[in-house]
Amino acid sequence: MSDTVIVLLALVALIGLGMPIFLALGFSGLVGLYLAKGSLAFFFAPSSLFGQLNSFELIALPLFVLMGNFLGATPVGASLFQAAVRWLNWLRGSLAISSVGASAMFGAVSGVSLAGVAAVGSIAVPQMLERGYSRSLAAGSVVSAGALAMLIPPSVPFIIYGAVSSVSVADLFIGGIVPGIVLALALSLYIYFRVRLNPGEAPRVEEHFTWGERFRSLANIWHAALLVVAVLGSIYSGLATPSEAAGIGALGALLIATVVFRSLSWRKLLEILATTVRVSGAILLIIGCAKIFGDYLNLVRVPQLLTEMLTASTLPPWAILLVVMVLLVLLGMIVDAVSLIVVTTPVLLPLIQALGYDPLWFGIVLVLNLEIAVVTPPVGLNLYALRGVCPELSIEEIIRSALPFVAVQFLVLMLFVLFPSLSLWLPGLM
Repeated sequence: MSDTVIVLLALVALIGLGMPIFLALGFSGLVGLYLAKGSLAFFFAPSSLFGQLNSFELIALPLFVLMGNFLGATPVGASLFQAAVRWLNWLRGSLAISSVGASAMFGAVSGVSLAGVAAVGSIAVPQMLERGYSRSLAAGSVVSAGALAMLIPPSVPFIIYGAVSSVSVADLFIGGIVPGIVLALALSLYIYFRVRLNPGEAPRVEEHFTWGERFRSLANIWHAALLVVAVLGSIYSGLATPSEAAGIGALGALLIATVVFRSLSWRKLLEILATTVRVSGAILLIIGCAKIFGDYLNLVRVPQLLTEMLTASTLPPWAILLVVMVLLVLLGMIVDAVSLIVVTTPVLLPLIQALGYDPLWFGIVLVLNLEIAVVTPPVGLNLYALRGVCPELSIEEIIRSALPFVAVQFLVLMLFVLFPSLSLWLPGLM
């Protein structure tokens, strides 16, 4: 047990010193395996890494990232926001609510949270500020809604969780639909009641749009909607695996960017390919190195010992579950989303199953946790993404603006934690 404490302290120290997370995980896992098995560690470690990455389902990850990057190079995000504004302008706070709707739709065609914040935020925030919306409402609505891309399929975090846990990615995609819709509605309702109580935060927009203008606004988004139907429909109908559907999505996004919008030059294409390789490579390295660390923990029975200790306690299952959720939220403040999935899943999943909960359900609430993580400092990447596209906002303003929305996200998380059937009934129908 002392060796395990040393390995865990080494991991925390390396992360604290700023070492890349994949190196910290891989090195700590290798040290642990060496302490447990001697020189055989140099055989086990490469086998763990290769075995984790040698997965057909993981092909979907770079392809969905590529799909999101292609669409991020088009005006789809702006078009979604403009369409939402025309359909929702009768609501008080319609621009902020439109940001939520546009982010949800963009998440459905990209699966990448940062892309949604950048695409919608660069258009929505300046418009809201120009029309007298409070800076807090403008920033908070965009930065929190951007996280919907993590939950609404096709979702990159679901692909990663599926690879680590062996849960069907298709089932995870289906299971994310209801929580995604509920969270989008919760954020919209919060905005609506907030501006009703504080009208000064969102002056009433006097613009009026005809039904013709509303329907014409759909002309620039129908192809993105068709792409979502093609990708998700091919998965749910059984015509394609998630990896094959990701190929369809990447090709469709390329056609939208080149043929429909003509927004891709050769230089931009090469930049997108380079970014996709860089992002996908980083994620895959984290997944592979986390497997080395996870195999060490399994070798010394850390997950089993934790499960036995907690299940033997007098705490009821819901209390243990609440502790786990709070722990995940706190870890999400200091660890990035990908690392949180690959590090915690091998440790917590046996405990969750021992308590009688479904691994599919746990994947969904884990991603709900991650949605909170990406909008909380110090490593909330959505915060910095919005700062990058809206330099008129300070990072301190963005952080403060996100806090009320984080509270809404946490309440939605608790809803699906306390009532697991809410997220499982739709997969059960398939």
